[in-house]
Amino acid sequence: MIEAEFWDYDSREDMAAEVAGDIGFIIESAIDARGESLVAFPGGSTPAPIFAHLAQKQLPWKRVTIIPGDDRLVPVDNELSNIRAIAQAMISTGARIYPIAVEAEDYTMAGHAADARLRDLKWPPDLVWLGMGTDGHTASLFPGPDFEDAMDAPKARLAMGIRPDPMPPEAPVDRVSLTRAAILQARTILITITGQEKRDLLEQAIEDGQSSKLPIGRVLAESQIPIDIHWAP
Repeated sequence: MIEAEFWDYDSREDMAAEVAGDIGFIIESAIDARGESLVAFPGGSTPAPIFAHLAQKQLPWKRVTIIPGDDRLVPVDNELSNIRAIAQAMISTGARIYPIAVEAEDYTMAGHAADARLRDLKWPPDLVWLGMGTDGHTASLFPGPDFEDAMDAPKARLAMGIRPDPMPPEAPVDRVSLTRAAILQARTILITITGQEKRDLLEQAIEDGQSSKLPIGRVLAESQIPIDIHWAP
């Protein structure tokens, strides 16, 4: 059974402040314990106000490495790039912003390159912060030809290339993403979502557990640690 706790807020701004505080605590605790911190941040619109609050915190940022949990295979100056959004928000802190998407012949090769880049870091991450789409995807774990491979990848495989099928209309491009195994190795998993539609979807995915047809449900059903889910209308 999935062990998950919902934290509800009256507004997205209230959620942003509280989640930034939680992430700051996770980073500080990791640095106290191990001298450094590795965290994976999501793309999308929900993280932006959280990034803004987090960037204002006085943390030992030079000991922090931030990676995207997934990214679109577009140039880094493209507005669809997750690492671009993370860098714009967080680079002023002095944290190390570490891309995982690189130019490659195709998305499969890009996935191998991302996996190799992640092996240069000290795994596991202290935090994998996830979002969720209205179709139930998380990170870039979309249905398509690569979905089952990303779900069933061995523990040593940290990232893969993903081609969604169908392509999401808001970002119809190939991706690289953490695998399910990589996500589940995190010391902490945190989810942020907004809107009643996503809440209903996530609650159903949690209830369905192993039988869920949604990527988020398939991921969480294998988690060995409690999941904190932060929600605002």
